[in-house]
Amino acid sequence: MKSFLNVQDLGDLNEALKEALEIKANRFKYDTLGKNKTLLMVFFNNSLRTRLSTQKAAMNLGMNVIVLDVNAGAWKLETERGVIMDGDKSEHLLEAIPVMASFCDIIGIRSFANLKDREYDYAETVFNQFVKYSGKPVFAMETATVHPLQAFADLITIEEHKTVKRPKVVLTWAPHCRCLPQAVPNSFAEWMNAADVDFVITHPKGYDLDPQFVGNAVVEYDQKKAFEGADFIYAKNWSCPGVVNPEDYGKNIMPFGEEEANKWTVDAEHMSWTNNGKFMHCLPVRRGLIVTDDVIESDNSLVIPEAANREISATVVIKKMIE
Repeated sequence: MKSFLNVQDLGDLNEALKEALEIKANRFKYDTLGKNKTLLMVFFNNSLRTRLSTQKAAMNLGMNVIVLDVNAGAWKLETERGVIMDGDKSEHLLEAIPVMASFCDIIGIRSFANLKDREYDYAETVFNQFVKYSGKPVFAMETATVHPLQAFADLITIEEHKTVKRPKVVLTWAPHCRCLPQAVPNSFAEWMNAADVDFVITHPKGYDLDPQFVGNAVVEYDQKKAFEGADFIYAKNWSCPGVVNPEDYGKNIMPFGEEEANKWTVDAEHMSWTNNGKFMHCLPVRRGLIVTDDVIESDNSLVIPEAANREISATVVIKKMIE
């Protein structure tokens, strides 16, 4: 596996899930596989779970790990071609990437959407430059449009906690005080479409995700109808993807505080519509905006085991890249 961005890059999904559960049962089984190999983790944006879990995964495999935070202690990097570099960015990615690659065997990249230029974001400009110019295997630790390590961990969590063979999984939009990227909902939708689940997406009109990620999912604008009979509720905010109105890309067209937006916060009443549904979120989460305290602290909340499974999803992906 030379790059990891989408679910199809992983190969057979059922086999990957089986391997994930085997690794979780013995996460040091392959602790010599990465001996004398180095993982470089490059962060253009902040991280807690991604940094800790991915570094732990590499250590499980016996790898050396270098962490580069571009915004703290490194030169500011220019990512666009054809620019006159007379601002605060001292180095271009086209030189920085091959230099980084000379010190490692595998590269992980975390770079968010700018939410200003949809074409630039959805072309995965930064990630693809690393793929093109590093000459090394590259995997996404969240990019402008996807977060596959999170979606893989989500699927592992669902597999562990489902009580029926084909559970109903609902991805629901929830309000937020900031404009957030679509990476998490995009990947969650993509991976659920590839899994053996009954998948529904619910959100206000105008927040339609890109069709390439929606796939065969049922889109239901009535949140209550979508929640009915659900086994898993995955709550996440995302700013307008600009599918319906491109000029709205990256905006919150229903800001939190508006009466209609507030109705989408997941509370106990929302969860009562489900089939004793489990609550999921990628974290970090804004309590009182995305979800109420009683829901996220309930016995049906999976946010902590879901986060812990990030170590397992990263271990499987890095292992496949070493192999």
